[in-house]
Amino acid sequence: MADPSGGSVGESNRYRRPAISGLFDVLDQYVRDRPDARALVVTGDRIPVSYGALAAVVDDMAAHLGSTGLRRGEAVGLVCANTAEFVVALLGAARAGLVLAPMDPTLPRPQMSARLEGLGAQAILTGPPAVDAAPVAQFDIPTWELRVNIPVGGNATATLETGSGVVPHPPGTASELSDHDALVLFTSGSTNRAKMVPLTHTNVAASVRGICANYELGPEDATVAVMPLFHGHGLLAVLLASLASGGCVLLPERGRFSAHTFWDDMQAAAATWFTAVPTIHEILVQRSAREYPGPQAVPLRFVRSCSAPLNTATAQAMGRTFGAPVLSAYGMTETTHQATSEPLPRRGLAKLGSVGRATGVDLRVVDPGGQRCPAGTVGEVWVHGPTVARGYLADPTETAHSFVDGWFRTGDLGSLDEDGYLFVTGRIKNLVNRGGEKISPEHVEATLAGCSGVTEAAVFAIPDATYGERVGAAVVAPRGGVGAEEILRHCRTLLAPFEIPDRVEVVTALPHTAKGGLDRRAVQDQFAH
Repeated sequence: MADPSGGSVGESNRYRRPAISGLFDVLDQYVRDRPDARALVVTGDRIPVSYGALAAVVDDMAAHLGSTGLRRGEAVGLVCANTAEFVVALLGAARAGLVLAPMDPTLPRPQMSARLEGLGAQAILTGPPAVDAAPVAQFDIPTWELRVNIPVGGNATATLETGSGVVPHPPGTASELSDHDALVLFTSGSTNRAKMVPLTHTNVAASVRGICANYELGPEDATVAVMPLFHGHGLLAVLLASLASGGCVLLPERGRFSAHTFWDDMQAAAATWFTAVPTIHEILVQRSAREYPGPQAVPLRFVRSCSAPLNTATAQAMGRTFGAPVLSAYGMTETTHQATSEPLPRRGLAKLGSVGRATGVDLRVVDPGGQRCPAGTVGEVWVHGPTVARGYLADPTETAHSFVDGWFRTGDLGSLDEDGYLFVTGRIKNLVNRGGEKISPEHVEATLAGCSGVTEAAVFAIPDATYGERVGAAVVAPRGGVGAEEILRHCRTLLAPFEIPDRVEVVTALPHTAKGGLDRRAVQDQFAH
């Protein structure tokens, strides 16, 4: 297994391996060593919250939850924006021995209710919604409102309005959980088909240690919470990795990413890095001429990209604009977020198109028969190691298919080179079958995105009586800029004839999931007609 803490990392003067064993003790090391250091920066006044102050209010929240009648190992939901309430609920629940299930606050009430019921949640904690978001709905289980008050120069306090009544203990999926579990996360994609992934404290600790080691995160580092905390990207790579390493996270005033305030937030946090999906990186590059304050104002060690493929043109523009290495990472909910990442420049080579090397896991690329592929050969990517979940809750069929002898079958196509760098080429289920020719939408999208004037592209299958499927594309380009014929000319020089889109539609925007990735199901529904 790849060791994320070996080699030059262990010899680095700035890196210290996080001493954590789970979500419940993520603050402990720096509460002891640096209690007055900033852990968070919160509210519109950008008030710093120290490790000592955060731990105190988290302990109060754990005591509140412990007095409700909830039992260790029981599940509770959390609906909250990226605010102090989210952090306090997350860590307080862990200290109380509960299993927390963060929910997407934008889900319609029926879908959120279905997830809570499927989980067997005993209660749901609610914090303030993001600015301009709808209030949190009421549910058929106890709904408890959490508020954290952080005055300037004063002590932070938390209140939990639990009301009265006995906490119910319904049967169901909750019986599959125990106090070894820390979280239940829902897979991204269609809200009706999201799977429930239980993550243990051991999973969380291994993931956080791998992330911290790869980027050598330490007390000198700070970042801004760009990604939503209810998904692994924001939760593991931003919040928990920062807290476990003694760093600082600024939570934007609006409770979510705002391009308008981003660079002011970065300066206020004295940020040294940030991570986001490619769509957000593209937005920041487009607005950089009038908003980016320059490397002197925000001297970045690195920029990270994850959760969707980062096209080469955007990566190069980011590197030129922000004056920092741009590191692509790869992971999924079932691997407790990160499985691979490009290394920091002094620790390894940058390889164009790669998502880097394993970070604390083993990787395997296999053929349809499950046999390991030679270096450079495309097959399905499998992951094994301490970050891999045990399966899906209440879904034995899908668990049996996707989890094999400790290996997680990602459903992604890719190859490993001789140095262990992973190159992901697409999703097996996304392939377009044009008369027997299997076409990777991600490969065609990368080519489209390289056309001057194109900022984003989506490729999809168009039903066809002769070929079964044809290739369609929707591309985002400025109004009055590049046209469909120019885009097709670009494709003809770089793609095989069967890969060239049969139809190109220039659009103003593409649909995205709450996580920020391309919503392929919505693309298919919207454009494949």
